[in-house]
Amino acid sequence: MYFDLTDEQEAIRSTAHDFLAARFKSERMREIAGSEDGTDEAGWKEMAELGWAGLALPEEWGGQGLGIVDLAVLFEEMGYALAPSPLFSNTVVGLALAGSGSDAQRERWLRPLAEGTARGTQAIVDAGSTATPGAYPMEGQADGDGDGVVLNGKKELVADAAGAAFFLVATSDGRRHIVPADADGVSVAAEISIDTTRRLSTVNFDGVRVPADQTLPGKAAEFQRVFLLGAVALAAESTGVAQRALDMAVAYAKDREQFGRPIGVYQAVSHRCAQMLLETENSRSAVYGAAWAADADPDALPLAASMAKAYASDAGWRVPDASIQVHGGIGFTWEHDLHFFLKRGRANASMYGDARWHREQVAKKVLAPTAA
Repeated sequence: MYFDLTDEQEAIRSTAHDFLAARFKSERMREIAGSEDGTDEAGWKEMAELGWAGLALPEEWGGQGLGIVDLAVLFEEMGYALAPSPLFSNTVVGLALAGSGSDAQRERWLRPLAEGTARGTQAIVDAGSTATPGAYPMEGQADGDGDGVVLNGKKELVADAAGAAFFLVATSDGRRHIVPADADGVSVAAEISIDTTRRLSTVNFDGVRVPADQTLPGKAAEFQRVFLLGAVALAAESTGVAQRALDMAVAYAKDREQFGRPIGVYQAVSHRCAQMLLETENSRSAVYGAAWAADADPDALPLAASMAKAYASDAGWRVPDASIQVHGGIGFTWEHDLHFFLKRGRANASMYGDARWHREQVAKKVLAPTAA
């Protein structure tokens, strides 16, 4: 069986790697991370011109029509460059609209999103909740209003809210509602988060009226696939984070000398680098296995996605942590970039279900036939 990337996928990887390396050098990444809203509109426009905003979205609605493996290739490179970009949030919303929206909603909201002329982000986690996947929030806070609803409440951990044209809001009945960012009763408050390269906000809904034509016809179960695809994309990003941290450690171990020899020749360092390589490669294998399942074997996706997210959640922060140890004192300083990668890995590990939650899903799926 052929397990390599296709020529087209290799071209995506090469283009993304070169573009991101040139666009998000350390100085520029730090500048964006330290800015007021953490956004880079010029960079986003260039990504949209490359077709990334709609990479895995249907061609009939302005996307590229490529698969989830292609998407995983792109997001691994996004993680490698630690690009401060709303691409992940935008992609997940696009997948939800493509899979569960009406034709009218796709034309009105999905097409500009896929073409990169408008951005969207999800508002899922209810204020004060545990953020456990599947625990649909805003119970009792979405009241009927004729054929529409009225939203009241707060959503936390909303990524990339700055510059978003609309929010895809989850309610306790499992439905998703499209809410323009400038709708009456909507306000956004930026929050402090560990990862300054992906900003989080709290979005307040105070009597926000949502007409029926802005509620997606899909139900809770139909959005499960979108959740799994988001978990795979995030796992791919964490794999890229791990690979970059590994490359930085190996380069430093070759250059830094102690007692006249590169520190990489000492077992304490070389064994640590070998463990980092093991975790990075295993994470990559799990991610591409899950991405392949999404394209070719949908029934296998739930198990494969949970395996990938569980493993990558750990590798995404453990490899940068080990890289810091290889670097020694310089690795702990603000001037070195490694702390940004560690923080992204930690943040990714808690999004879309942490490693413990996904391992529980794997156990349930593997042990269920035996229990029956």
